[in-house]
Amino acid sequence: MSCIKEKEIDKREAEQVCSCCGHQRAGHEHEHHDHKHENEHEHGHKKHHCECCAHDDDDDEEEETSLSKIIISLILFALAIVIEKTSLLKGLFSSLNVSADIAKIVYFALYCASYLLSGLTVLKGAVKSLVKGRVFGEEFLMGIATVGAILMGEYSEAVAVMILFQIGEFFEDKAVDSSRESITSLMDIRPDSATVKRDGKSEVVKAEEVRAGEIIEVRAGERIALDGEVVSGSSTLDTAALTGESKPLAVQAGSKVLSGFVNLSGALEVKVEKEYSESTVARILAQVEKAADKKASSERFVSRFAKIYTPIVCALALLIAFVPPFVLGADFKTWVYRALELLVVSCPCALVISVPLSFFAGIGVASRKGILVKGSSYIEQLSKANTVVFDKTGTLTKGSFEVTGIENADGIEKEELLALATHAEYFSNHPISRSLKAAHSCPECEKLTAENSEEISGHGMKCTLSGKTVLAGNTRLMEKESVSVSGGTDDEAATAVHVALDGKYAGLITLSDVAKEDAKEAISSLKKMGVRKTVMLTGDTKAVAEKVGAELGLDEVYSELLPNDKVERIEELLNKDGTVLFVGDGINDAPVLMRSDVGIAMGGMGSDAAIEAADVVIMDDKPSRVSEAIKSAKGTMSVVWQNVAFALGVKILIIALCSIGLANMWLAVFGDVGVTMIAVLNAMRPLMFSKKK
Repeated sequence: MSCIKEKEIDKREAEQVCSCCGHQRAGHEHEHHDHKHENEHEHGHKKHHCECCAHDDDDDEEEETSLSKIIISLILFALAIVIEKTSLLKGLFSSLNVSADIAKIVYFALYCASYLLSGLTVLKGAVKSLVKGRVFGEEFLMGIATVGAILMGEYSEAVAVMILFQIGEFFEDKAVDSSRESITSLMDIRPDSATVKRDGKSEVVKAEEVRAGEIIEVRAGERIALDGEVVSGSSTLDTAALTGESKPLAVQAGSKVLSGFVNLSGALEVKVEKEYSESTVARILAQVEKAADKKASSERFVSRFAKIYTPIVCALALLIAFVPPFVLGADFKTWVYRALELLVVSCPCALVISVPLSFFAGIGVASRKGILVKGSSYIEQLSKANTVVFDKTGTLTKGSFEVTGIENADGIEKEELLALATHAEYFSNHPISRSLKAAHSCPECEKLTAENSEEISGHGMKCTLSGKTVLAGNTRLMEKESVSVSGGTDDEAATAVHVALDGKYAGLITLSDVAKEDAKEAISSLKKMGVRKTVMLTGDTKAVAEKVGAELGLDEVYSELLPNDKVERIEELLNKDGTVLFVGDGINDAPVLMRSDVGIAMGGMGSDAAIEAADVVIMDDKPSRVSEAIKSAKGTMSVVWQNVAFALGVKILIIALCSIGLANMWLAVFGDVGVTMIAVLNAMRPLMFSKKK
């Protein structure tokens, strides 16, 4: 159970993570670049800037990458270029008896204005980085490189570097905002109010003020505010915001509904089962806000790599700037210029921006499919899955009995047999009773008066209906009442209800916990994706478990397990079968969800304990979503390593070219800003082209 404790420690540490960019706050290892990310919450939280990004509330206006500033800087830069380079204007200055020195002052002033307008925030960021001890931030590197170019008289290149850097920042910010909005669009499911029936009147109140047990009214077009059960009315619901499922869900009296569903047609009355703080919406929002808390090992690797890589490149730039001139007598200006090119291209922002953004986009893609991933570390683990373990009841099966067979004795019809059993069991609270009622539509049942009704514990029901004695139960009840069972055999993998009428055997009704429609497809998809082993753990009997396992094509089945037994089985699998995923939905699954490498909970009707313990939540309870989660994770990791390989490859090539004098500042700018923009677009690609299912 030590791993459970480790996960709990990880979750406590995650609370110290910056909600803006997912990096650790002060007091913990600071693993990120100095990139500016504005964290603006639109859903009831105060707008603020994260400490780790060195943003303060007072600097909102100054720190924002402004499109208008970029445009004005470009105009000033263009005027300066024209004045400096165009012979036509030089002739105009001469005809006006304006000296060349004044012309130089004009274009120099334009360069300075353009540089300060586009680069003042960068220079301020460099100073802040130095004050806080972060010497190798991108603002510092850009500041040194451009100031050095100005001192060498390369005004146009210095200004161009700063403007292009700001253009890159602008598009990066837009990409980050777009990625965040794609996930936090889930905030639209938050209900503002609910119409509750109190003292015979309808009253509109805040959703947080409604208590469990109260009745709320939901009109057509309204969003259901709290989890509950429909007590009156019928309608169709749009569940896409939670489940990613586009097909409307039909509900009627007795149907369970979740907060966040949209009522499309008829009016409903819903009995609230959970207060707002415990509702599905509240749980989802909490999970979304924590989605960046868990950093993947590849993210941590990139951050650590950037910490080592940047100082090495800076040291190399110093060697290039001073060793050839002072040791070999080479031209000082030439080698300093090459060193400045090296500083520009060395910025690791392509890595430290695109890698976390790739994970963020991956979480967004999964959320569109109704799969909530609680952190990027779980995406990485999902992509490595080679063993998937399922609970049975409520995960692979529906968790409710259905009539799967009727064997009637001579002299009685199947419908009559089912009616007798339904009448006898009608007023029982046993799951079998609910299943019989679902199978047999009996409007008159509610008007029945069962005489001498007796529920015999462990046996079944005995009562009198229309003057006849009816027995409905197991073989032990038949034996107890001296009824000879004939014309039917018990299926060990199902539940049998024997029926007798006036002491004569009437027949057998078989009920089974049937597999979900997509359960077999889920197992097949996992195997096609390369998952080596699929396993089922259940507390059910061996006969039931083996029947379900054979039907679905599972590799291994373990039955009659207690919760502790399931944990032991998971530990055995962890020791020999690599990365293990466990999928469950019940309270007794919580320890196993915590113990596995990745715990996946069925979030639609799953228990609160399972959802809290899980690392991934499937909102529509479909086991086929497990393979979709793995596929999405594999795609995300592919994008991550594409960006790492591309960024490092291009930067290393340009650094080599700069060192031997075959590159210029423009190519160095592409090595930083251009590579970053391409990597960011690649990171966003899955999110831009993904669609809700």
